[in-house]
Amino acid sequence: MEPSRWYRDSVFYHIWPRSFFDGNGDGVGDLYGVYEKLDYIQALGCNGVWFSPLYPSPGRDCGYDVSNYRDIDPLFGGMAQFRRVLDAAHERGMRVIMDLVVNHTSDEHEWFQKSRRRIPPYTDYYIWRKSPFGRLPNNWDSQFEGKAWQWDELRREYYLHLFAVKQPDLNMDNPRVREEVKGILRFWLELGVDGFREDVITFISKKDGLPNDYFMPATRGLGHYNHGPRIHDYLREFREVLDDYDAFTVGEAPLLGARRALDYVDEKRGQLNAVIQSEVMNADCFLTDYVPTPFSARRLKRVFDSWQRTLDGKGWNVLYYENHDHPRVLSRYGSEKYHAASGKMLAASYLFQKGTPFIYQGQEIGMTNWRPKNAADYEDVQTRWHYRNQLSFLLPPSVRLKWCHRASRDSARTPMQWSGAPNAGFTTGVPWFHVNENYRRINVAAQENDPDSILNFYRAAVALRRRLPLVRDGSYTDHDPLSGSLYVYSRALGAERLLVVCSFVERPVRFRAPSGFDLARGALLLKNYDGALDGNGFVTKPYECRVYYFT
Repeated sequence: MEPSRWYRDSVFYHIWPRSFFDGNGDGVGDLYGVYEKLDYIQALGCNGVWFSPLYPSPGRDCGYDVSNYRDIDPLFGGMAQFRRVLDAAHERGMRVIMDLVVNHTSDEHEWFQKSRRRIPPYTDYYIWRKSPFGRLPNNWDSQFEGKAWQWDELRREYYLHLFAVKQPDLNMDNPRVREEVKGILRFWLELGVDGFREDVITFISKKDGLPNDYFMPATRGLGHYNHGPRIHDYLREFREVLDDYDAFTVGEAPLLGARRALDYVDEKRGQLNAVIQSEVMNADCFLTDYVPTPFSARRLKRVFDSWQRTLDGKGWNVLYYENHDHPRVLSRYGSEKYHAASGKMLAASYLFQKGTPFIYQGQEIGMTNWRPKNAADYEDVQTRWHYRNQLSFLLPPSVRLKWCHRASRDSARTPMQWSGAPNAGFTTGVPWFHVNENYRRINVAAQENDPDSILNFYRAAVALRRRLPLVRDGSYTDHDPLSGSLYVYSRALGAERLLVVCSFVERPVRFRAPSGFDLARGALLLKNYDGALDGNGFVTKPYECRVYYFT
C-alpha cells in the first residue's frame, strides 16, 4: 500500500490521561473526560490525539509499566469507553495514536511472572544474567533508579531494567518477543487506531555480550543500547505490519541528532515516519533536565536549523516544546512574569516550522511549573530518585528541592486547569495529584472568550498553519542565527512567503527586516502586541512575536 502521509497535515494534541479531565468524579482523569472534551480539542484546531499509556498498569511509572498490552485500564474507563472515544474522534475527522511501550514491561506482566519461573516459552522473554562471583552482570546504570540490574530471588538471577526497578527490559533478540510486538500492533490497528508513538524505541537492541561501559560515567551503558546493533532490522520487521494499515509511527529517540535521524526516517529506507528528539529541550540544560545551564536562544536555534535543513526533502519532522517528560516550557524558555506574551511567542516560534506539531495539554493556556513546598509531594519515580540519590548531598534539602522544581516531570503532570472552580474544574472528587496553585489565574475558562489570550493565539496560529500550504511544503530559512535575542525565520513556496519574528528576551531589541522583505507590503497576520513599524523594522517589546505574510 502506498502511504498517504496524512500526518503531514496533522496537528496532534497530546493527552496525559490521568491529569486531563475526570469524567466520573473519582479524582483520576479518564476516557469519559476525554469524550467530553473532544470538541475542545477540535476547536483548538487539532485533528489528531496522542494518548500516553492507557493500558492496565500498576502505575509505578504512571502507566509506562504495562501489565497488559491488549486492554484499557478500568481506571480510565475500559475498552468499551475507549472504542466510544475512538469512534467519536474519527467522526470528527481526528486521528488517534497510542503509546507503544515495548522496551520494557511491568514486573507484574504475565510474561515476566512466567519468565521468572522459567515457564516456556517465556523463559527468555527478558534479559537475565547470573551473578558472576557475587557481582552485578555489568556496570550499567538505569535511567531512573541506580544500577540497571535487579536480583530476582525466585529465578536466582539478575534482570536488566534500563528504567525503574519494576520495569524489566524485554529481550528483543528473541524472535518470539518480536512476534508478540507485531501482534500488539495488529490488535490496535485492527481496532481502528491510526498509529503509535513508540517509547524509547532506539533502546530495544542491546550490544552483544552486554559489555561494561567505561566511557559514559554519568549514564553507563547508554552507548551499548542506544541505536543497538539490530535496531533497524527490528524496526523493519515492525514496519511490514504497519504499512498494511497506513499507520503513522513516531519514535522517541533520546540523544539523537538530525543526521543520524535519517537512518530512521529517510523516506526511501527509514522505518519510522518521524522521531521525537530531545535536543530541542536542551537549550537550558546539558543532556538532561537535571543538569541545568543558562537558557541559550542560539543553542535552540541551532537545533531548529539542523533538523529543518537536514531532513528537508528526505524525512519528516516532529515539532514540539512540551510533553509528559519535561517541565513546562513557559517556565523554561519563556517568562512567568510576561506570561501571555511569552506563551504566544513560544507558539509562533515552533508552529510555523516544517513538520507535524504536537501540543501538550495545558501548553495552549500557558500552564507553568509546579513548585511544591515538600519533596515528599512529588510522585514521579525519576524525581524521587534524583532528590534522594543523585543530587549532591553536600547541598541542603531546600536547594535540592529547587533543583527538582526546575527539572521534575511532575510539573507537566499536574491536573489540567479548566476553570477557577475547586480543583481547577478537573474533578468533582479528590484529585489524584496536586493542582498547581495558580489555577485561579491560569485556566481555560478565563481564556476562552478573551481574544488576547494564549489559548486564542494558539487557535489562530493552528488555523493559519493549516490554511497555508507553504507551512507544510515550503522552504525554511533562519535569517539571524547568531542573535542571542531574536529568532527570525521564513517559509517560502513559490510567490508566497511567511516571516516569523520572535524575541526571547525581556529587553527591547532593534529588529530590521531581512533583505527582500518589505514589512509595509506584508500582511501582519499574528502578533502579541500592538505596535507600529519604524521604517522597515521595529523595536521589540518583551517576548514580542509577529507573523507576516507576503505574496
